[in-house]
Amino acid sequence: MSESGGTFDLVILGGGSGGYSAAIRASELGMRVALIEKDKLGGTCLHYGCIPTKALLHAGEVADTVRASEKFGVRASFDTIDMARVHEYKDKVVSGLHRGLTGLIKARGITLVEGEGKLTGVDEVTVNGVAYKGRHIILATGSQARSLPGLEIDGERIITSYEALRLDRVPKSAIILGGGVIGVEFASVWRSFGAEVTIVEALPHLVPAEEESSSKLLERAFRKRGIKFELGSPFESVKLTETGVSMTLASGKTVEGELLLVAVGRGPVSQGLGYEEVGIRLERGFVQVDENLHTGVGNIYAVGDLIPTPQLAHVGFAEGIFVAEHIAGLNPVNIDYDGIPRVTYSDPEVASVGITSKTAAERGIETTEFVYNLAGNGKSQILQTQGAVKVIAAKDGPVLGVHMVGSRVGELITEGQLIYNWEALPSEVAQLIHAHPTQSEALGEAHLALAGKPLHVHD
Repeated sequence: MSESGGTFDLVILGGGSGGYSAAIRASELGMRVALIEKDKLGGTCLHYGCIPTKALLHAGEVADTVRASEKFGVRASFDTIDMARVHEYKDKVVSGLHRGLTGLIKARGITLVEGEGKLTGVDEVTVNGVAYKGRHIILATGSQARSLPGLEIDGERIITSYEALRLDRVPKSAIILGGGVIGVEFASVWRSFGAEVTIVEALPHLVPAEEESSSKLLERAFRKRGIKFELGSPFESVKLTETGVSMTLASGKTVEGELLLVAVGRGPVSQGLGYEEVGIRLERGFVQVDENLHTGVGNIYAVGDLIPTPQLAHVGFAEGIFVAEHIAGLNPVNIDYDGIPRVTYSDPEVASVGITSKTAAERGIETTEFVYNLAGNGKSQILQTQGAVKVIAAKDGPVLGVHMVGSRVGELITEGQLIYNWEALPSEVAQLIHAHPTQSEALGEAHLALAGKPLHVHD
């Protein structure tokens, strides 16, 4: 028997978004909590994902603003991208947030255990030979970058987002395999930094999980930015060349670049951690759970990227809080995953909540919809951004989906989230008065039109 690290109300394996949110909420509810993390508190999102990528995207936005300054009557000259300083800025943001989170965990009285943990029983996680007993267990071991057969990541010319975030130079050219969120965001960053970029996506559109009209608007904007893409043509093979990487597509076409970023999604971290040994069911590596995120084994739950729900940090937050409240007997409402906002932080941004037209049709829902072009929105013209707001509603019923493309629309999606989750009718939203001039008016205008009283809309 291993030496005991103590008995807790809750032992959490993984200190990323799902794990630490569960720890904080459980401690608020009076539980004694142990949080186990092998790397850094905050996990992928804080250190290797959401936060650092958005810092790079903002640096790219600054570069683009300087380049375009003259059209706003401001004469400025663009010199170069100093990657050392960019990383200094990015790392300062990350380290500040990490310090704040570490202080928060300590202030809550949560026992933070540093080391690689393994599930060694239905109520036990062992770290470095020390066993931590838990009346309840939450598995929150997250995800890692995936690759494809025939693609060997060397960390230099064939890389993942992990290496891309630490690149000490701006590549002259890059191939990005995968047109989902990660691929599109890095394409946006590198193009802003001055690289020639080609995205290769096997499906017919970029960000294929989004409303098709949003994908088409993003593709149009990327063409204007000089970002190339090959759609509907899977990759066949890759070889290293004297100058970088050459990729052959299933169509027979070849694409070349200084490096290749593999952005084909993220897979769960679930192997070799003792999950299957205690009877937990895995499918494609994902831990299977019920509507209460329970694994069906003992008092073991799972949250975040480890389970087959949307791989978003805020989904992890919601799931961690839900399980903590469920364990405490608070009877929390089950998560409606359609009602969780989704944002791609490229330039332009893509944001959505609710369902797409395609999903509505598959569910047999008769709908009505309206698209409001940002060309009619004063603030969007001031910002010189293009895009649209599309609202989908059930026929004579509530709003089912809000889909937006344009600069800064990620900041607008919260209103869309409230509209969807409160099952608001277009006529009810039309009564709300939006400040002028703001981009939020575009959302108001779309609902005014759906309610039968359009304002700034050409017939």
